Amino acid sequence: MESPLDTAPENAGPARDERNDATILACLALAKLLLHFAVNGRYGYWIDELYFIACGEHLAWGYVDHPPLIAAVAQASRALMGDSLFAIRFFPAVAGALLVFLTGWLARALGGGRFAQVLAATTVIVAPIYLAFNNLLTMNAFEPLLWTACAYVVVLIVKNEDPRLWLIVGLIAGIGMLNKHSMAFFGGSVAVGLLLTAQRRMLWTPWIVAGAVVAFVILLPHLLWQVRLGWPTVELLRNAKLYQHQPVSPAEFVWGQIQLMHPFTLPIWVAGVYFYLRARDSRSYRFLGWAFVLLFAAALVGQAKTYYLGPIYPTVLAAGAVATEGFANRRRWNWLKPVTLVLLLIGGVMSAPYVLPVLPIEAVPRYLAILGMKDVRPERRAEGVIPQLFADMFAWPETVAAVARVYHSLSPEDQARCAIWGRSYGEAAAVDFFGGAYGLPRAISGYQNYYLWGPGNTSGDVMITVSIPGERLARWFDTVELMDTVPCEYCMPDRMSTPIYVCRGLKMPLREFWPKVKCWTCDMPEFARTVP
Repeated sequence: MESPLDTAPENAGPARDERNDATILACLALAKLLLHFAVNGRYGYWIDELYFIACGEHLAWGYVDHPPLIAAVAQASRALMGDSLFAIRFFPAVAGALLVFLTGWLARALGGGRFAQVLAATTVIVAPIYLAFNNLLTMNAFEPLLWTACAYVVVLIVKNEDPRLWLIVGLIAGIGMLNKHSMAFFGGSVAVGLLLTAQRRMLWTPWIVAGAVVAFVILLPHLLWQVRLGWPTVELLRNAKLYQHQPVSPAEFVWGQIQLMHPFTLPIWVAGVYFYLRARDSRSYRFLGWAFVLLFAAALVGQAKTYYLGPIYPTVLAAGAVATEGFANRRRWNWLKPVTLVLLLIGGVMSAPYVLPVLPIEAVPRYLAILGMKDVRPERRAEGVIPQLFADMFAWPETVAAVARVYHSLSPEDQARCAIWGRSYGEAAAVDFFGGAYGLPRAISGYQNYYLWGPGNTSGDVMITVSIPGERLARWFDTVELMDTVPCEYCMPDRMSTPIYVCRGLKMPLREFWPKVKCWTCDMPEFARTVP
């Protein structure tokens, strides 16, 4: 007797099958959405979320370290739903649900039956990288969805020989570039993949030029912002390579891919690469296999961060699901289908506490030790007893409360001229987000886009500094007084003890001092390196 999972789209009424397939995938997408809704209010605000919220309060066509879309999403979330964790993480959760549906739908477009669609969707549900990113307000939550949407439309262009759809690709690519510049690498790899295959004929059409124009028009305001400010993102990326990133070996990089995608999905995405490059039924879609190989090789040779390849995997997971379904059908191994799904779900449940806030925080180190999961560190910043993803969610309200106590201990005259200076965008954005309840002024910082926002109208005569070592401050102020220290057991090592100082008597006008605090992913700002 035929299982509902074995029904291929072409076996019955096409319209009915399409509705049924869409309903099943929608249920799986809803399951992922409800999972995030259940847990995304736990632990606390992540450091980058606080920064993106601050960026949303300074809407612009660009920021030093990211394009403008994430700031607009942050501001829209707050305007529509408020400041809760659930509110600011709502759209990332929706993006994750859409990714589940679209990956299954891509498997369908590649010729997969119902089992292939369900398998493709399930791999996305259990993959740690998507569980992590779709639970946070981050560009990385939207990046896989945009890449996969582009891939799906290009598949339709090839399948239906409809070059008009390049306009849709241009629209998605333009939005993707406003989300994260990495969309350009994906687009380039797909273009090269097409050139390497018989589908290169799809490039010789005026519609692809029209699609490129659409993408360019969408991106143009951001490009003009970059030009006007002298390409700040280029400077930041150069600094990141010099001061922030640490190389990972090829073996570490490959292990990072396996761990982030979940070890149980490895056979599926490897089968997906094989399906694209070698399978007889996939000749038309071989360009996606080449795109994956090119991106993987570039990331490996360029020693990229392990999660940079995350957005490309839904395309190979969809293909791998089709290949797995075909393998089981040819051998009549129907038992393989439920076993594969059950194993994936068990593995997903086991690894979920690695990336989702489902356990009490004190239990996380013990659980991860049992699980044997440890981050492949692409950055020089030392890690604490829990993953950085969680560690950067703690102690922000406590830090701002301590800053408020120090601020209100000052005389009214000193409060009126006091600036609050955060070491990084984390401390500054936390003051801006939580400080309103305490009547605190806006914070300043030299880190990332806070430097461009400037020091405001303060004189620098009185400053409260957050997380800046006293010995560095003593070079530039007449007096430096430690007022409080905020402990945090589960923070990253550089935040386990956050000092709060009151500094008086800046030795030069603040406007002259400000260029020395500039730190765009640097090792330390000039003021900390140079003795006056």
